[in-house]
Amino acid sequence: MQAIRKALRGKAIILMGKNTLMRRAIRVESENHPELQPLLPHIVGNVGFVFTHEKLKDIKDELESHRVGAPAKVGAISPLEVWVPAGPTGMEPTKTSFLQALAIPSKIMRGQIEIIAPKLLLTVGQKVGNSEASLLQMLGIRPFSYGVIVRSVFEEGSVYDASFLDISDEDVLSRFAAGLGKVASLSLSIGYPTMASLPHAIVNAYKNVLAVCFATGYVFDAVEELKDMVENPEKYASAAPAPVAEEKEEKEEEKKVEEEEEEESDDDMMGGGLFGGDDDDW
Repeated sequence: MQAIRKALRGKAIILMGKNTLMRRAIRVESENHPELQPLLPHIVGNVGFVFTHEKLKDIKDELESHRVGAPAKVGAISPLEVWVPAGPTGMEPTKTSFLQALAIPSKIMRGQIEIIAPKLLLTVGQKVGNSEASLLQMLGIRPFSYGVIVRSVFEEGSVYDASFLDISDEDVLSRFAAGLGKVASLSLSIGYPTMASLPHAIVNAYKNVLAVCFATGYVFDAVEELKDMVENPEKYASAAPAPVAEEKEEKEEEKKVEEEEEEESDDDMMGGGLFGGDDDDW
C-alpha cells in the first residue's frame, strides 16, 4: 500500500476505512447528493476508494501493477494453475519418496533430486494440501500474489464493472465495423436500402451497368476508357516493360562481370601454378 500511495502521489487519493463509517458518510451526503446512493451495495468486504481526475485506465493499471508474492498456505484456494518446473531442485535424495507421492517424475543427479518433466501441481479452484504447500516451500516457489484489485468504477452517478476500462478504442471500432457489416449484408439480402448498404448497392449497380455495356457494345463516357483497356491491354502495358527490361540488362551485365572475374582467377591459377610456381618447374 505504501508503494501504491507513492506511485499515485499527485494523481489520486486512496481512502481506506471501516465499512460502517464509509456507509454512514455516504448516507449522510446522499441527502444533498442522491447520485451517491449506488455506491452503498458495493461497500462490502475489504474495500477502499480511489479518487482521481486522471484517466481511469491508467490509474487501474498502476494500482494492479503493484503485487507482492506470497507462498501457498494449507487450506487456501488456488486462483491459478501452479506448475513445478523441470530441472535440479537442490533437494537431498532422501526426498525422492515425497515427490513420488505427488506423482512427480524425478531422478538423482549429482547428489541432488532433479525433476524430469514439468508437473501441474495445483489447478484453479483447488484447495492447497499439506504436501503441495510443503513441496512449494522446499522449492522456494511463491506462486500466489497479493495486491489491490479494481472491482468497480463510479463515474457521473453510475457504477459499472472495472473490466470495461480494458476496452480500447480499437475494440470499439472493430465491434462497430463488424455490426455495420452485418447490417449492410442484411440490407442487401432483403433489398432494403440503408446508409450501411448504400455504398455497396451503388458499386453493385455500377458493376451491372458495366456488364450490360460489355455484353451489348453500348459505350458512354464513364465506361469508354475501361472498355478500351480490356480490349487493348497491350496499349496500356507498353510503358511497363521498360523498367523490367532495364533490370534484365543490369542483371545480364552483372552476370558477365562475375564470369570475367572467374575466368581471370582461373587464368592466374593456371599461369602461376597451383602452389605459386610456374608449371615448367614441375
